[in-house]
Amino acid sequence: MAIGGVTKKKKLSKQQDDVYTMDGTVNHRNHPASRQDTGKWFAGNIILVNQGFATLAFFGVGVNLVLFLTRVLEENNADAANTVSKWTGTVYIFSLVGAFLSDAYWGRFKTCAIFQLTFVIGLASLSLSTYLLLKPTGCGDRTTPCGKHSNTEIGLFYLSIYLVALGYGGYQPNIATFGADQFDEDYQRESHSKVAFFSYFYLAMNLGQLFSNTILGYFEDEGMWALGFWASAGCAFLALVLFLVRTPKYRYFKATGNPVSRVCQVVVAAIKKCRTELPEGERLYEAEVKECSNDGNRKLLHTEGFKFLDKAAYIKSGDFYNQEQGLHNPWCLCPITQVEEVKCILRLLPIWLCTIIYSVVFTQMASLFVEQGAAMKTTVANFRIPAASMSSFDILSVVAFIFIYRRVLDPIMSRMKMTESGGLPELHRMGIGLIIAVLAMVSAGIVECYRLKYAIKDCSHCKAPNPSSLSIFWQIPQYVFIGASEVFMYVGQLEFFNAQAPDGLKSFGSALCMTSISLGNYVSSLIVSIVMKISTEDHMPGWIPGNLNKGHLDRFYFLLAALTTVDFVVYILCARSYKGIKLEGKSDKDNQAEYEV
Repeated sequence: MAIGGVTKKKKLSKQQDDVYTMDGTVNHRNHPASRQDTGKWFAGNIILVNQGFATLAFFGVGVNLVLFLTRVLEENNADAANTVSKWTGTVYIFSLVGAFLSDAYWGRFKTCAIFQLTFVIGLASLSLSTYLLLKPTGCGDRTTPCGKHSNTEIGLFYLSIYLVALGYGGYQPNIATFGADQFDEDYQRESHSKVAFFSYFYLAMNLGQLFSNTILGYFEDEGMWALGFWASAGCAFLALVLFLVRTPKYRYFKATGNPVSRVCQVVVAAIKKCRTELPEGERLYEAEVKECSNDGNRKLLHTEGFKFLDKAAYIKSGDFYNQEQGLHNPWCLCPITQVEEVKCILRLLPIWLCTIIYSVVFTQMASLFVEQGAAMKTTVANFRIPAASMSSFDILSVVAFIFIYRRVLDPIMSRMKMTESGGLPELHRMGIGLIIAVLAMVSAGIVECYRLKYAIKDCSHCKAPNPSSLSIFWQIPQYVFIGASEVFMYVGQLEFFNAQAPDGLKSFGSALCMTSISLGNYVSSLIVSIVMKISTEDHMPGWIPGNLNKGHLDRFYFLLAALTTVDFVVYILCARSYKGIKLEGKSDKDNQAEYEV
């Protein structure tokens, strides 16, 4: 009878696996999520559409912000580039705020909804402030200067764009992870879809950006700034409505508590036992599933390295104040899963740091590439091409290379069995992205050399529409290289950090990708400031002056190419030594195979 009872229980469990998800997700009523009625692509597609509209709205502001600052607020080129870099950096700094609130308290759905609402409010406020700044009416185009602005008007403008930064930044890492939550990676039929989702997510971002860079970019470049910003606000509102309408169809992970306190507990417990010697082969403490720090999420297996932290899981007398019930002081004793969470974060940091220089390269698209394009021949027949719209070639490159990777390279690599799940490993892809980024900067530098060669000499009107006879279409290769590098670097990053972050820190994993972009913008601003300080000595105009014909923007691009090359060498060293997360229920081969370089 015992054997029969066990068999019946196993069959029931298998039937439940076919009905409910196996990853612990719940529906909007906090019941186990139905495999048939929730999640999968009918929820994932709504999230992709939501992301497309939100990205359209965001880049409707960001893509021409540098021109708004120079034409309407009359900042010089270097100051405008720095302002855009700092603003973009702040966007992604807020991603950490959103990730923390999501993982600790609100959950991903609620966090996405709240920050999207903030995003809509910020865009509406920006549209109103822009209406006040455009005096006289019609100013802000290539020819009509704007009048003086009051401190109140300028203050409202900056408050608005930083509300936009808060809303979009807090929403962005959570929507990526929330979309991945709709696929059960422990269920074979859905696990491949979860990997594919990140590529389509990045594709949706770029398709939204394509519209903003072309249609909205054109209207804004012609001085119709308020119209462009109101269109962005409308798209953001539509994205929020679509997101909320599908609430019953989503799968949800519960918030798992404050991750900062869990990390601090491990550090404090290890410090308290710093003088304790760990006996060889001593068994470390692991809690029951119901006591696990991750609220029942998958356990992590013990790994070598960071031996000092293992002391936090070493049991000493006095750690338990109720031995029978397993009650212990979490600031003196931590389960090995909790210790491994901290180890995972520490192992991710070197890889993450190596992505920052790449983000320095990437951010040039929104600043110096636009300024470079504006200083080239932008007319074809009687039609003038907005410099910011050239980033459309970056987007087309992203679309093409995602197709090439998903439909050509991925199947080839799967047949070669480079990884257990098939495809090119994330760390390999990120390395390829760095190499292509070097090519992008070299290409931009060469184009700038020729732009200077064909520049109009002794141009007294430094803000002339076409200070160089070289066509703006010569910028296409550098945009194509950037797009190709994004597919390998940023999509690889999203997959890597999501897969390698512990279950209770998935949003934090996505936020790492966003934060590398943030720091890249700040580092870009710092590099520009240092370069300008050094290159303007002895009354020299500097590498990036207001009139680019008098500068050497090409040297700045070549400098970034050199820095990225050095970064690639460091990245190789870090990637070769990286050890992947070890999940309970997976073999060592499964855990490590995809992260060997």
